[in-house]
Amino acid sequence: AGPEFRRQGFAFQRPIDDDYARRLRRGYFAATSFVDAQIGKVLDALEAHGFGESTIVVVWSDHGWHLGEKQHWGKWTGWRLSTRVPLIITGPGIKAGIESDVMINGLDFYPTILSLTGTPMPKGKPLDGLNLAPLLKGDPTDPSLVKTASGKPRDTMVWHFPNSVALESSIRRGDYKLVRNYTPTGEKLELFRLYKTENGTSKRVDIEEQKNLAAAHPKKAAALNEKLTAALTEMKASYPYLNPNYKRSLANKEKVPTVTSHKLSGNTATFVFKNNGAKVTRANLLYTDNGGHRYEEWYRSPATLNIDGTVTATLPKGTTHYLINLIDENNFLVSHPGGFKKDARDKKYSEYALEARPPQK
Repeated sequence: AGPEFRRQGFAFQRPIDDDYARRLRRGYFAATSFVDAQIGKVLDALEAHGFGESTIVVVWSDHGWHLGEKQHWGKWTGWRLSTRVPLIITGPGIKAGIESDVMINGLDFYPTILSLTGTPMPKGKPLDGLNLAPLLKGDPTDPSLVKTASGKPRDTMVWHFPNSVALESSIRRGDYKLVRNYTPTGEKLELFRLYKTENGTSKRVDIEEQKNLAAAHPKKAAALNEKLTAALTEMKASYPYLNPNYKRSLANKEKVPTVTSHKLSGNTATFVFKNNGAKVTRANLLYTDNGGHRYEEWYRSPATLNIDGTVTATLPKGTTHYLINLIDENNFLVSHPGGFKKDARDKKYSEYALEARPPQK
């Protein structure tokens, strides 16, 4: 079913008291110390075997972690505490002891390592990441050395997290960052000025994203929001849907369609639905070919809306379980069969779905 437009926080469903907060912080700092010690052992081993000066070492993290900042605990937000992570790169020709605020991401590692090792770039395969070698071997503080395929310096980066607990998209462009929050009543924007760049030098202003400037600078926020939409449109991004089973009040949730019956004939699944006031605008088949497996994988494909009030979809070969999603004009998503429960962590999605019979060959 669609998300409930409610930020739960990462795994913490109860208030965080001071004692529990201290325990979380101790665990975080202990893990950091442990990683630091283990990396030291790796570097010592490289030195001991004569590879210290010839080895490229890259140390970075996954998501950032909130430790109570912005009244949030855990990961999975569009704020920099979740998206800005540690990164250390050392190796031949890379200057030591330099801290940089240049905007890069993990997609850059592949083309960078190819370049640093003299490995040819794959032909005919456009890469999302950019080559950081000119930056690392030149001036690591100069953002103009990170260039796109068109030869222009990178000045924009986009994050999109339309599901789970975040329900946000964000864009960093130059000194500013916009966070778009998806809510039942529409989009809510947050605008932050992270840096102030003058004469090629950047100074930190609000990298903690404490001061929301969206109301003070509506034109700036609108312009960044427009660029964010263009980027998401280009990548054919999915957006959050409204959940008609949300317990709180939501306008138009009583108008969502209802699936009244379904049948499977060969590999064609047919669903009959009833309009209850809101037009169905599209439908998607969700299916898996390893239902019941410990690691189920689910896929999505478009279904066909017919003028007679039915939806048809062809089950791909190998399908074991499937369901249909209907999206109406008010952006509500209805799943059939429904019944998904957030607290049923020990159940697999296939237990709620339809079984493909006869088994697909």
